[in-house]
Amino acid sequence: MIPIHELLWFALAAFLMVISPGPNMIYLISRSITQGKTAGLVSLVGVICGFLFHIVLAGFGLTAILLAVPFAYGILKISGAIYLLYLAYQAIKPNGKTFFEVNEHIAKDKPRKLFLMGFLTNVLNPKMAVFYLSFFPQFIRPEYGSIFAQSMTLGITQIFISFTINFVIVMTAAKMASFLTRNPLWVRAQKWFMASVLTFLALKMVLSKAK
Repeated sequence: MIPIHELLWFALAAFLMVISPGPNMIYLISRSITQGKTAGLVSLVGVICGFLFHIVLAGFGLTAILLAVPFAYGILKISGAIYLLYLAYQAIKPNGKTFFEVNEHIAKDKPRKLFLMGFLTNVLNPKMAVFYLSFFPQFIRPEYGSIFAQSMTLGITQIFISFTINFVIVMTAAKMASFLTRNPLWVRAQKWFMASVLTFLALKMVLSKAK
């Protein structure tokens, strides 16, 4: 069993990771504002399932295999980058709607699509696989017992923290909508800022190397 003090250090690191801006946070905020809290919560479930996907891979050691095979890692990395670039284009395309722009007349995505997009946003980010492979071993020790059990303990802790913080983000994001609609300059600036952030994340993803 992992000592409590070690688990607390891991929890702090997981907290710092989840509050750092990234694809998951961007997607959850955008869905919450444009389609409401329910859509944001459905998307959050998809994101959490993406975390479960990575954790199971890490627990069974498959993540190590994925990163050891450049071809497999490259496919995942390029797929994730293309997806981020697609989101960036959606933000600034002609007559397109910003992620944070409210329009009550647009068609609402179905729960299945919201869940799938949340899931893919997480799964197609190879940095998550790198995180679990490089970070988990810092807290796992053979003397603490089953390696798999330790991986699951760390994974559940990370999921709980991620869910809690992202839940707060989803529940409060919609309050930004009225402010943004009353300030069109902010809306235009947000479009280009969000597209720039997503493009940067995509380029960083493509240029990064598995360690």
